[in-house]
Order: sequence, then structure tokens, then C-alpha cells
Amino acid sequence: MKIYLIDDDSSVCNVLKIIIEQQKLGTVCGMAGNGLDALEDLKYISPDVVVADLLMPIMDGISFVEKAKAQNPEICFVMLSHVTSKELVARAYGKGVAFFIHKPVNGVEVVQVLRNVIENIQMRRTFNQMQTIFMKDTAMVPAAEVAGTIENMFLPPQPEEKAHVKKLRNTLQLLGISGEGGSADIIALVNYMIEEGGEPSRFTVAELCSRCSAANPKSMEQRVRRAVAAGLTNIAHMGVENYSNDTFHDFAGTLYSFEQVRREMDFIRGKTDVHGKVSIKTFLNALMIQCMD
Repeated sequence: MKIYLIDDDSSVCNVLKIIIEQQKLGTVCGMAGNGLDALEDLKYISPDVVVADLLMPIMDGISFVEKAKAQNPEICFVMLSHVTSKELVARAYGKGVAFFIHKPVNGVEVVQVLRNVIENIQMRRTFNQMQTIFMKDTAMVPAAEVAGTIENMFLPPQPEEKAHVKKLRNTLQLLGISGEGGSADIIALVNYMIEEGGEPSRFTVAELCSRCSAANPKSMEQRVRRAVAAGLTNIAHMGVENYSNDTFHDFAGTLYSFEQVRREMDFIRGKTDVHGKVSIKTFLNALMIQCMD
């Protein structure tokens, strides 16, 4: 994957470059300090992914994405931001941003998000290749009929996403775990809880996983535990780096036990060798209540 970086703080670009190269996520094909320079570069460079800062001089990140998307609609855009305004986040998604990475940059979140982005790109390309092959094999069939057949085979139309599911996705994004394998499981579990009446403590975690994944509930529970634990680590990092961080204050004492968040912060600071612990049940219940408000 070719990845292009934009931030008016060159140190941020350098940190991202180190993470990308060390984790073998792709090749950094270019960097810029503002949107105008980046737009000029994109005329000659065709990156797969562009990571752009939200607040930049000359041109803000959302305006850049809008112009760059029109110039090259195949690029996947990831936005860097310490801003947690729901209006700005919604506007960015509306202009074509696929994911957010929060500032200060957290290596764990960067890797999770970029791996998820890369996986989505690879799936899309695989689908396009299959579509091309299918089109060649059905050259005598009307194009509209072929397109409909392919859509039914690979991308069945989905009902419009419910409001609480959108809130769920946004919260997992803020926690930096939308790229975790267990994030889809968390959404499925909380959605099931809400659909079944939205009563906290009605189900045990094991019961929920059995109802949502009859084939392998244990694996589902393990994926969820890893994702919830990753969220705890991300929240703790936010607290260590900036105690006044809005996401930290919103979730450190609601989705998680503040005592356990503080223990994880002490672990990060090297004050203890004991990690904070997570309660999946507490997390799911709190997440359900939040998404129903």
C-alpha cells in the first residue's frame, strides 16, 4: 500500500512514517505540510491511502478531502484530529473520510485503523476483479442485469442503519477500536440487547455470545474481550497524554471503571507491572445505555 501523509507538524508525519514502516503497513510515498501542496502532489502520485490532519493552515482537512476525492475517488482518506466535535466528525464522514485517528498519535490506534483500511481496500479490489471476470463470462447478458446479479451475490442490500448502531460505531471510533476484530461483535451484542428490550444485566456475556454466535460463542467472547481491553489501553493513553481529553472524560468512568483506567495509566507510566482489568458486562451495559440516550 502507498500511503501519503499531511500534517503541518512535520514531527507527526515522521512518527506516522516510523509506525507504518516498522509495522510493515505499506510505503510512505510522500508528505506535505498543507492541503494545497498535497493536492499538487496527488496529480502525480496515486496513493492508496491519504492520512490528513483536520486543522491545517491554508486549507482545512475536510476541504482538502472534498477536493482530493473529486480528483481521485479511489483514494481512501483517514483523518488526524484532537477535535471531538460530533458535527465536525459527521461532516468529515460526509465528505469521504473513512476513519479517524486521534491526536496525540497513539501507535496502537494507528496500526489498528490502517490495517482495517488496508483490509477494506483489498476486499474492494478483490470484488472488482471478480466483477470483471464475471462481466467477461456474461458478455451477452444486459449490463444492468449483470450488475444486479453481482450485487445480489456479493453485496446484498442492507436496510438503513439504525440510529443506535450509528452511535455505537462512533463510540468505538472514539475509543480507537473500530479496527479491532471484536468491534463488529460488540455492535452485534449491544444491538441484540437493545432489540430485546434494553434492560441492563438481563443476559450474561456467555448467553449473549451464544445467542449472537451459536457456532462459536467462545471465540466471539475472546474477540470482544480483546477489543474492550484495547479500548482501556487507548483511554489510559489519552489520560496520560492529556488528562482533559474529552473522550477520556466521557468514557473513563462510564464504559470502564475509573479505578481500572487509573491502574492502566500507572502501568503505562511504569509505576506498576499490573494492567487494569476490564468487565465486558459493565462495558456492554454502559455502551447500550449510552446509545439509547
